[in-house]
Amino acid sequence: MVARSSEVRRSAVRHSASRGADGRRGRRVARMAGLGLGGAALLVLLTGCNVGSAFGGFGWPQGGITPEAHRMYDLWIASCIAALAVGVFVWGLIFWCVVRYRKRGNELPVQTRYNMPMEFLYTIAPILIVSVLFYYTAIVQTDVVRTTKNPDVTVEVVAFKWNWQFNYRDGQGQDANTVASVLGTSDVIPILVLPTGRSIRFEETSRDVIHSFWVPEMLFKRDVFPGKIRNVFEVSELESEGAYVGRCAELCGSYHAFMNFELRVVSPEAYDQFLAAKRDGKSTQEALSAIGQDPYAKTTKPFETRRTEANFNPDDAPAGAGN
Repeated sequence: MVARSSEVRRSAVRHSASRGADGRRGRRVARMAGLGLGGAALLVLLTGCNVGSAFGGFGWPQGGITPEAHRMYDLWIASCIAALAVGVFVWGLIFWCVVRYRKRGNELPVQTRYNMPMEFLYTIAPILIVSVLFYYTAIVQTDVVRTTKNPDVTVEVVAFKWNWQFNYRDGQGQDANTVASVLGTSDVIPILVLPTGRSIRFEETSRDVIHSFWVPEMLFKRDVFPGKIRNVFEVSELESEGAYVGRCAELCGSYHAFMNFELRVVSPEAYDQFLAAKRDGKSTQEALSAIGQDPYAKTTKPFETRRTEANFNPDDAPAGAGN
């Protein structure tokens, strides 16, 4: 029996179309695999080098001196790398669509509906990404905000317009006693002396408005509230000796920008000597000199308040005139 020519032609067209569709599907799969492998290779490449140093920490302070600072820095860098990997993948898809489906005439490209693999991809993939980021964020946050019952050192941080007072305490809470204190003035930057290798508890309170206690190399900034609220956090240890600038990171008034202090990290032996000198009645500068430290701040300097001058409206200026 001989087949008709029309049947042969239809059969040939079907087979040809099937082979063409299979070829296109194969090329699409190859392209997707190539994009996936390229993204994976980029991620491995980025994680294999010091990305934080190359890109300035992506805005995060570098050179942390506490284990908590290192954990937060690593989480930030990993999040930025993940965001870049997703961005490169999405940008690649966008540019591929722009090139692949650019206008070649008046005929529209094939319209595809209900592509279940694609819908599954762009629905599940974001959920997985957010879940992973949330998981690691929760772990790092829980570790960073953890407090202990018996820290080695307890410091009460008292903020006021526009300076700081640091009280070394013999226990935790408002009922503890202050054994030594450092008070900043308009002429002298307050220096907070702390030891390496010991856990340190900070209890913060304010005498007037909301301030913020921030040493970029030590930990994230913590708000200092007035009233009975005491913001408490701990660092497990300070790893590196040195002088580090501290700042108020909350807009608190006219001289907010000059409300600085200095963190001086010393050895445990030097810290004990400093505290003993303070207990004996020596000034902060005398106690610092006794342990071989510079008596005044090295990372910042006092500000000129000009509070004794009528600098905004001099007394000898005519009425209505400014200066």
